[in-house]
Amino acid sequence: MDLSHIKMVATDMDGTLLNTKGKVSRHFFELFEELNDLGVTFVAASGRQYYSIIDKLKPIKDDIYVIAENGALTMHQDRELQTTEIDRETYLELLDITKTLQGSQVILCGRKKGYIEDYGQDFVDMFTEYYGRYEIVQDLSQVVDDQYLKIAICNQKGSEQYLYPALKHLENRLKVKVSGEIWLDLSHNLANKGHALQQLQEKNNILPEETMVFGDYNNDLEMMTRAKYSFAMENAHPNVKAIANYSTKSNNDNGVEHMLIKMIEAKKAR
Repeated sequence: MDLSHIKMVATDMDGTLLNTKGKVSRHFFELFEELNDLGVTFVAASGRQYYSIIDKLKPIKDDIYVIAENGALTMHQDRELQTTEIDRETYLELLDITKTLQGSQVILCGRKKGYIEDYGQDFVDMFTEYYGRYEIVQDLSQVVDDQYLKIAICNQKGSEQYLYPALKHLENRLKVKVSGEIWLDLSHNLANKGHALQQLQEKNNILPEETMVFGDYNNDLEMMTRAKYSFAMENAHPNVKAIANYSTKSNNDNGVEHMLIKMIEAKKAR
């Protein structure tokens, strides 16, 4: 494994760069400065809202690319590079379908902010970890002054066991992504991290052979295919471990940083 030719690093956030407390290690920011000095492009790729991602990475937010909402939005220095949205007719259809999913909380992930109905304070307290800008509305179908980037659904019964079986019939025309143990996302078929990363690779003239990616869940699968050096976290879903070319330590054991150190050492030794 020769890491000396890496020009781009893309990493998921939750379960990957962030520990289980939702924190980025101080060591990562130190390593980022070395990456920057070596001319390596860094991409944060997450199902999170853009504003939540840059809040986690505030010290470096102007020096990185951000793929947010599972690939529906790509940003750089607060400038929008691409959006892939759901049309209103499809959005309303999906809202009707989600009403049949008992015990679920539905989030409209808009370009401006996230929208929820009043699901109670406990849900808001959990939800705000992922959404820096949001609004509680009476009826999600009445949100018209925004772009529909994604619908996120939360259900404590489990996304893979409960939500996915009820929604997988939509896969012929939409992305249906189990993105966490209790989260499932619905978005445009081209709204995925792999497609967004490919656009950034082409923009920066960087090949998959020069790209390193890290991920842990099913919404990272397409991104894994865009890099020769694809790493599954030790805590990753079996699907990610099956498709990744390599593995690293868990998110709580700084698995991303572990491989970044090896890559930095390889580049300096070249």
